[in-house]
Amino acid sequence: MKNMKIGIIGTGAIGSILAEKFSHAGHHVKVTNTRSMAELEKIAASVGASAATIYGVVQDVDAIIFSMPFNAYKELPQDLLKEVPQNVVVMDTSNYYPFRDGNIPELEQITESEYISKILNRPLVKVFNNMLEGTLKYKGKAAGAESRVAISIAGDNPEHKKVVTELVDITGFDTVDGGSLAESWRQQPGTPAYCTELNESDLKQALADAEKGKAPAIRDFIMDNLRKKQAWLRMKKF
Repeated sequence: MKNMKIGIIGTGAIGSILAEKFSHAGHHVKVTNTRSMAELEKIAASVGASAATIYGVVQDVDAIIFSMPFNAYKELPQDLLKEVPQNVVVMDTSNYYPFRDGNIPELEQITESEYISKILNRPLVKVFNNMLEGTLKYKGKAAGAESRVAISIAGDNPEHKKVVTELVDITGFDTVDGGSLAESWRQQPGTPAYCTELNESDLKQALADAEKGKAPAIRDFIMDNLRKKQAWLRMKKF
């Protein structure tokens, strides 16, 4: 794979790990976030990337990765990708959690990434959303390694998915084609494929086992229990 120019919007847990992995692999990475340029430059330097403005991060790149909280997409400039060529691969790593992002009724009809695609007015590939931070950072292995963890990707452009597959391989993981963007619900929170460490064959089965109507309730049940546990632990400290 030739060296690529990659723009990453968001330097949280996933965005910063991806920036570091791609930079170390020899790709030129630009990052941006909502902090001051001075703070951004420190973060960028720590992962081997360069700092950029929100418009600068999408200019002259081969791929763009959006790694932001779900509710932050509406704050993006509406013309952000207007001048970006159609052959630039756009990726979305986000997940929707109602307790954090507010209730979005439209998501009862379309997938999370279809919703983001409409906001961006751009086709995209959903990837890296179904991984825990620790898995992405520490569990990558060389291609062909035994028990290599797999990641599901979903999108409508085969050529873009091919590029994403190569990028996933660089981070140390296999890829399973999760189908079209409309089928990306199979890797959303609350499904058997979400935040697991499955190999390729097991991940394929997990995607097949997903039940669309059950996922939101499972997601909310898990998050509600986690929040209760965290509140209890905070109380226990006093």
